[in-house]
Amino acid sequence: MAHFTKATSVKDWLNQRLAIEKVEKVMGSEYWIPKNINFLWAMGMVLVITFALLLVSGIFLLMYYQPNVATAFDSVNYTIMREVDFGWLWRHVHGVAASVVFLIIYIHMFTGIYYGSYKKGREMIWISGMLLFVAFSAEAFSGYMLPWGQMSYWAGMVITNLFSGGSLHADGLVEWIRGDYVPAQAFLTRFFMLHVLLIPLAIMGLIGLHFGALRIPHVNNQDGGEIDFDAEAKKYLDGDKAGSKVMRFANDFMSKDMMVVGVYLIFFFYLVFYNYGFAMDPVNFDPADGLKTPAHIYPEWYFLWSYEILRPFSTNVGLIAFAFAQVIFVLLPFWTSLLVRTTSWIALLQQEGVINDFLVLVGFINEEGRLAMIHNATGTVVAMTHILLPFMILPLFSVMKTIPKSYVRAAISLGAHPWKAFWKIYFPNTVAGIGAGSILVFILAIGYYITPALVGGSSGTFISNRTAYHISSSLNWGLGSAIGVILLGIVLLFFVFYDRIVGINNMKLG
Repeated sequence: MAHFTKATSVKDWLNQRLAIEKVEKVMGSEYWIPKNINFLWAMGMVLVITFALLLVSGIFLLMYYQPNVATAFDSVNYTIMREVDFGWLWRHVHGVAASVVFLIIYIHMFTGIYYGSYKKGREMIWISGMLLFVAFSAEAFSGYMLPWGQMSYWAGMVITNLFSGGSLHADGLVEWIRGDYVPAQAFLTRFFMLHVLLIPLAIMGLIGLHFGALRIPHVNNQDGGEIDFDAEAKKYLDGDKAGSKVMRFANDFMSKDMMVVGVYLIFFFYLVFYNYGFAMDPVNFDPADGLKTPAHIYPEWYFLWSYEILRPFSTNVGLIAFAFAQVIFVLLPFWTSLLVRTTSWIALLQQEGVINDFLVLVGFINEEGRLAMIHNATGTVVAMTHILLPFMILPLFSVMKTIPKSYVRAAISLGAHPWKAFWKIYFPNTVAGIGAGSILVFILAIGYYITPALVGGSSGTFISNRTAYHISSSLNWGLGSAIGVILLGIVLLFFVFYDRIVGINNMKLG
């Protein structure tokens, strides 16, 4: 048994029994954060704040909500919205937070992918984050059922019917989930229990796991380089705060977190008071009616990407694709092949795809005015830009890193306007990177075959596709060879031009 002494204060009494000081050191004052990070690293704290808003607003709504098919709709749309003081405010906060939380999750997720926060040593951070994404998705879906409006009923009907689609014929499983042949009282009760108890508990546990997974490998940084946190922390504690590459989580980084949270809350409450409608489906303001099917059954915007996977395929293939789509983000960082990225753009750009559906949903276009963004040059340019952008950025970044910041400051101090200092001083020093990136992108682009063939169709193909056609289909080998020789000549001319302007010896590719 541990040795206990007479406590000198309440804090000392608690510290002897709960190790408060040790916990504070582990999670705060002795937890170190890299200095070279930007505001995107504050999205984790923003997510915690948003979850807290969901939790608090949900508790207030729970006080008046009635989980009964006969009274659920009225308890939400009349009791809470009209009779309870500020009930409308709590519902708006809950609805807006339920939608905005996914925007923050996607930003947080893609930041992790972009900066490689899933790589060796940080796999558990990524996996726990993906489990949180799944838990939040389940929480959002279960909450969507509770108002018991038309979209609540029919969304529950459609999603549960997936288990009996294709060759599955799992009707018994569907009835077990619903508790009946159709969504009714048992269905609502089960999803109410999931929404207010089981899934929130799972989310809180996963948040703890996610923060715990950050303790050993620490968070990543913008450069993606490894930092010796122990050595840099010692340097910080010895007084060399400027030379150290790290800072305390509390209260150094926490203050920056709070600034981002403050800006976010201004944006959040602007939506709550003035633009809450985007989080309230108008169809769901009609009571649930199993005998009247809505004209259009569609999910919330944050589920559109997975819903669209079902539409282009047959039932069996669509179900497999849908199931794969639910775990795609877990695998995405570890499986980012060219084919996967190209296929993703097909799902996004097609006329029944995510982008067109989103534009129709927000009212920018109508159903008849869907944009043709695939099987043409537009689709090819968009997909190729996404694939080749890193090959332009890396050479440019490698050159920009070597340009002393004092050059521009000196020009400004001598009276030059910042814009003029940029064009006259900074930009000329980046020409080597711009040239190297341009040559690299051009060489890769003229040789790409898969992306133009899949996304471009017949009118958006590249010259590589024409060369392949003449070699393998038309058997016009002479023309195919001539095209290859011409392209080689153009590349050599670019190299000569680059050598004259910049010099081959100054080329930096990253």
